Parts: sequence; C-alpha cells; structure tokens
Amino acid sequence: MGVGKMYPIAQSVSKMQEPTWPIFPYGGDYNPDQWPREVWADDLRLMKKANVTIATLPVFGWVAVNPEEDVYTFEWLDDILGRLESEGIRWCLATATGSVPAWMTHKYSDVLATDSNGVRRKHGGRHTFCPHSPNFRRLSVNLARKMAERYGHREGLLVWHISNEYGPYCYCDLCAEAFRTWLKARYGSLEELNRCWYTAFWSHTYTDWEQVEPPYTNGEQCCQALKIDYSRFMSESVLECYKLEKEVLREITPEIPITTNMMWDYRPYDYHRWAKEVDFVSWDAYPQYTTDPADTAYMHTQMRGLKEGQPFWLMEQSPSQTNWTAYSRLKPPGLLRSISFQAVAHGADAVMYFQWRRGRGGFEKLHGAFVEHGGDENNRVFEETAKIGSELAQIGTRLQGARVPAKVAILMDWENWWGISVSSGPSRDIDYPGVIKRFYKAFHNLGIQVEIVNPSADLSRFEWVVAPMLMMLRENDAESVKSFVANGGTLLTTAYSAFTDETDLVFLNGAPGPWAEMLGIWVEETDAIPPDDLNGMIWKGSKPMDATILAERIHLRGARALGHYTKNFFAGEPAATVNEFGQGKAYYLATFPKAEDLTGIIADLAKELGIASPLAGGVRPPAGVEVTERVKADGERHLYLVHHGKTPASVPLPEGSHRDLLSGEVIEGNLPMAQYDVRILVKEG
Repeated sequence: MGVGKMYPIAQSVSKMQEPTWPIFPYGGDYNPDQWPREVWADDLRLMKKANVTIATLPVFGWVAVNPEEDVYTFEWLDDILGRLESEGIRWCLATATGSVPAWMTHKYSDVLATDSNGVRRKHGGRHTFCPHSPNFRRLSVNLARKMAERYGHREGLLVWHISNEYGPYCYCDLCAEAFRTWLKARYGSLEELNRCWYTAFWSHTYTDWEQVEPPYTNGEQCCQALKIDYSRFMSESVLECYKLEKEVLREITPEIPITTNMMWDYRPYDYHRWAKEVDFVSWDAYPQYTTDPADTAYMHTQMRGLKEGQPFWLMEQSPSQTNWTAYSRLKPPGLLRSISFQAVAHGADAVMYFQWRRGRGGFEKLHGAFVEHGGDENNRVFEETAKIGSELAQIGTRLQGARVPAKVAILMDWENWWGISVSSGPSRDIDYPGVIKRFYKAFHNLGIQVEIVNPSADLSRFEWVVAPMLMMLRENDAESVKSFVANGGTLLTTAYSAFTDETDLVFLNGAPGPWAEMLGIWVEETDAIPPDDLNGMIWKGSKPMDATILAERIHLRGARALGHYTKNFFAGEPAATVNEFGQGKAYYLATFPKAEDLTGIIADLAKELGIASPLAGGVRPPAGVEVTERVKADGERHLYLVHHGKTPASVPLPEGSHRDLLSGEVIEGNLPMAQYDVRILVKEG
C-alpha cells in the first residue's frame, strides 16, 4: 500500500449546506469585559449609528467567564448579549478559548507549549497552549459546552467563532509521543519510515520508534522529510483541538454555522485541510498603507479558494491603523472604503473589524477601532465606518452568495510550501508564496479572475490551470492534472515542478517525474540565479527579458520550444516549451521572467485561449484599477471597479447601460474614476 493511501485525511463531521445570511454582517470584535458597564449603553447607541449588524464576543474572555476551574461567571455576558439582542444586533459568539488564563497554566503546567529548543514557555502572550495537553483539551471543550448550553438557542446567535487566529506550535514530550503514534499510523512500519525519509543518508537510520524525535533546534535538522511530516502532524494536532470544540457545538446547536479566523500568508497550518472543518472560511486582513492592493486581492482569492469558490467572511481589518508595524500609518480618507469593497469584490459576504473601541491599556491600546479614545462619534474614522455600514445595509444582502466566474485556476499547496522551505537547495532565497503571487498579479493586472485552489481540487471547472513551482507532487494530484489536460484543458507549469513525491524523495527518472510524457521534456540541471547575475530569455521572438530565481537546462522529448535562454553556457537552449497531450496542451517555463514580462506571456496565452477581462473588448484595466465580477445563482452579474491608483483613470465599460448599486447612477461608455473610487455595476435592461 502506498504512503499516500496511508495518510489519514480528516473529514468534516458537518452536514451543513453552504450558509446563507439574513443580514449583511457588518461589525467586529467587541470587548465589553474590558470596560465598565456604564460604557455599554453608549456602545449600543454608537453601534446603531454605525449601522453595525453583528458583534464578535467574548474572543478573549476566558477568565471573565471562567475565573477558576468549575466556576463560571456568565452574568455580565448575559447582560450584554441581551442588550445586543434587544437592538437587533446579531452575535458572532466566540468560545472564548483564544487565550488561556493564568489560573490554568499555574495549575496545569502541561498546558504551556515547549519551544524547538525543548524549553517550556512561561505564561503570557497568545497561542501558548500545547495541542496535546489533556488539561487544555478538557477545559477548552468544557467551556465550549457551557457556552453552547447557555446561549446556543438564543435568537441573537448567528455563528460560532472557535478560538482566535490559531497559532501554537509545540515540541514537548506529549507531542513527541503523539508524533510517533501518528508516524506509525502513516507509515505502518519503521522500515517504511526509513525508506521514505531516506535515513540511510549520514547513517541516520532509526532502529527503534523511541529514537524518533521532533525536529529540535539542537537535534535532527538534516532530515527534511522529518520536518515536513512534523508540519503535517502539528497542523493536524491543532486542528484536532478546533474539532473537539466544534463537535460539542454541533451536538448542541446543529443548525448554527461554525468557523475560526485564518491569517495572512500563514505557513504553519495547512489551511486547505482546515477548510474542510469550517462551515465557511473567515480570515483577518491587515494590509498596510504601502501594501500592494494586488497582494490583498491575492489573499482574498486564496481564502475564497479554500472551499473552491464559496464566499468567505472578512472577520477582521483595522478601521485606521495597526499597532505592530515599524510605522503604523493611518489609512487616508477613502482607503478603508475601497479595501472593504475590494474584499466584497473578491467574495466576502461580511465586512468586520478589530476592534469596536480602542482599549485604555495593554498591547492593543493603540490599535485602530470604530470608536477612538475620545469615546464618541465625532471623528473621521467613525464617520467613514458608518458610511460603509450604511451602504452595506442598503445593498449588502443583494451582493451575498454570488460566485466569482473564474476560468483560470492557480494551484497552491501548503505541503509543497513546507517542502520548499526546508530544502537545502537549489536556492535559499526561494519564496514560494512570492512565486505564486507573481503569477497571480499577472492575471490581476490583466483583469482576469482566477481561483487559487489545492492540487486535489476539482479542476474540471476551469479552462486553464497554472501550477507554479509545484515541487512536491502527490500521485493522485499528478494524475488529476494529466486527466485535465488530456480532456482538453491547458496547463502552464514551471521550473522546480514535479521534482519530489510527498515524502520528499526525488522521482527516480528525475523531473518532471510523472509529468514527463505530458510535458514532453526532461530536466537535466537546475541553476540558481542570484539577483545580481540574472540570466535572460526570449519568448516567441520577443525582445530579451530577464530570467530570475532558477534556470533549468531541459531537453525536448516531444515538446516544441517557444523560447530560449540568452546567457550563460546554455544560451540558445529551450527556456519555454509547449506539448500537445490528448486534447489539451501543456506549457512549461524553465525559468521565471520578471513581473511585467510574465504579464506579457500570460496575456499572449490568454489571447490564444480567448480568456480576457470583463471590460469592453476584454482590454487590460487602466493602471491602478481593479476589475472583478461576481455572479448570482439567478444570473445577475455584479461588475466591481475599485481604483487604487493616484492618477485619474477612464474605464471602458462593457456594451450597454449599467447602474451603480452604490450611487444609483446610470453609466455607459467610458467611466472616469479617481483614487479610492468604488463602483458596483449591474447591466440595465
């Protein structure tokens, strides 16, 4: 039996259909336990003025509702939830397990995580628990049960929010023992583990299971397969903690959707596996003043793709500034509105914030909020948030549930990310998410929408699949992509793809392994390209362009060359190829052109496939203008235009008249747009 079949894949216990919402959720994290009750009445008054429809609480309220073991003090929470309910404000009710209280870590030392040096941490901060601590599991599940029993059947409850931004990682003895048990289930025998981990290297072969340890900093750091497996194990271990709370909530409140909030470019956990266990994806977006809007769009697209196109919730963003960057800049007027609607444009069915009121003390006292330290509505940020809330109150539910009609899929794999990250070559400067973003931004610049999905996703929905740097290729995924191409699809993949199997073993026939016939090439050598000594390439007779990151020397085995290198001893050799396979085509880039050159290559292939932006004539959007579409089940199409650039632009609209849902204006022809303008257009007639 192959290793892939031995690998346990978690299945969701939820039978719930894709959630729908009676309101457009607009609001955010509310921490009434940090404030005297005299403030609460004003909170409710301001929430109504800001058009808030939902409040998330008590995210960090563990000690406030459970001050010691078996003691629960829900009275204050009863009060504030009742007040919210009486005002028609729904609850995103957190299980309050986002940060462990001091009484727990003082009483049960096993709750605290151990770092990679084998040192158990002290109390403080967040994400401090060991996922295999029996006391943490018992106490967190107990609290979730108490919350569900007390509030699960109240009218105000809209969704469950388990924990908050999960992040622990642990190397304690409990985790080490659980890891060995996990490995036994995965590999079946020590002999198979030694084979898959290639432990004959440097005489690292294990002769007893007890010899296997986590990848401690002062221990085994040379077995890359061990590191990858520990990442798999830890991701599943923390997910198990989420699932234990989820099972209690599902048992008591089977009709209430359940989620937990994910984070920006977060490597430790495989969010594709986590997405199987949430009823809808939610995530926290914190772009900075200088963040490229395409990077934010990329993250929204990635989150939407975790459940293959299902709308997600923007669970957190800052109304003004964060507090944890080197320079925590204010958002200038208009930026908050534009990035909020940018999220909706990419599939968000909720727009929420951290936090409601700026704290008086603690780490986040300078983090942005609806309500500034002045404590009332007389400030710029409150006025902006209230305006966004008003617009969403008017049209929000009309926007919900719509899907992004992407014809292109980009494959992104967390396990591949782990594999590339721990590899000792060919370059220590490889940024896998950065490579994915380079391809994403090429489509984004052209106004072509994509879905970012796991290689195991259903690819039949797409016309074109792009698989940048898919170094680790599982057998089932290899066959799925081959079937996609054979049945008429188009594939574009790149250097450093199809290089190893899921245990980090290089394919015996070298790269591109099981894709050799489909791609019609063989990779002989891979050169790392430093930024101060770039190679070059020509694509279909174009002017020379820079070649970056890696450059592979490839041999044609049925493929046709579309481009060649211009430098180094392999100048003139193929740098880009195409091969017909079944009814489809497979393209290969043996190197990585810079951003604008890659955009040109993508534009060339998109034209060949008849894939274009939704603008008039399928033209590329003006610089700074982001173009997306969402389509409802009844066929109504929403065309989103968001202008991030400083220079005014003129956008050629599709033929016919279009009504702007935000302003009511009817527009046709060319639409002038200024910085931070937002338009949501539906076709008239």
